[in-house]
Amino acid sequence: MKSNSRLLFLVLSCCWFLCATAFSRSYDDIIEKNEIIVAVYRDFQPFSYLENGEEKGIDIDLAHAIAKKLGVKLKLRWMTADETVDDDLRNNLWKGHFLNRTVADLMLRVPYDRDYSLLRDDIGELVHQHVHMFAPFHTESWKVIFNSKKIESVETIAVFQYHDVGVEVDSIPQFYLTSAFQGRMRDRAKQFPTISEAISAMTESKVDAVMGLTSQISHYQSELSKTNYPLAKNAFPMMGQQQWDIGMAVKNDYRQLGYMVADIVESMINTGEIEKIFAKYHVIYKIPNLYKAAE
Repeated sequence: MKSNSRLLFLVLSCCWFLCATAFSRSYDDIIEKNEIIVAVYRDFQPFSYLENGEEKGIDIDLAHAIAKKLGVKLKLRWMTADETVDDDLRNNLWKGHFLNRTVADLMLRVPYDRDYSLLRDDIGELVHQHVHMFAPFHTESWKVIFNSKKIESVETIAVFQYHDVGVEVDSIPQFYLTSAFQGRMRDRAKQFPTISEAISAMTESKVDAVMGLTSQISHYQSELSKTNYPLAKNAFPMMGQQQWDIGMAVKNDYRQLGYMVADIVESMINTGEIEKIFAKYHVIYKIPNLYKAAE
């Protein structure tokens, strides 16, 4: 009797697990179900965020455009960023989080980089063997915005040996400013939970400048006086890669979906539709080199 009870429990547990798990779907399944699930980051202005309960952002508009061109309805999967992009891909695209095994069909804002996609672990296995990264839709970089009443110009990053600069906590700018030039800017780098809060601190004269993603910096600059808060044109020596392409990903088994979406993205870039989406949110847009080579 006990053996039968245990067997029944095991069967019911397996059924519950399978019912509670939603797997990535093929292109044909998405068309048949008339719905695509797209994963976007939560509270990540200007890419994906809620404003008075309304879904907004560059990635939101792009997801809607992709769904419309596929002829299906859009369902958003809001992601909370984990420690690494690898974690985000695993939790939201090919495996699912242990607390919630559901996954998306398509994930936006994924690095598009050959070396990253072919990265191998300690035993030689591909780290990203479960995902296909494709369709870069813009090139990202770092940028500094500064208070012109406090700083005359930013010709070199070394000026921040003498001026406080706001950065997002645990970000590359934070690590860069606290370690570059033998740590001479360490005490000047002031950490904030978000770039938005760093920008607010600058307007309140708590810091003299802010360093962050070009997309975010240019977006927030649109709410300020460009004369009082201009963008710097300095480089970032000893920083390593200063520009990188942002794309998307699907589960490796469903590359047909990736090919269909890639065609949509390329068409939107060629017609200027993606650039218009960026302009809507007052974000500087730079086309990836992949499409420049095709021109």
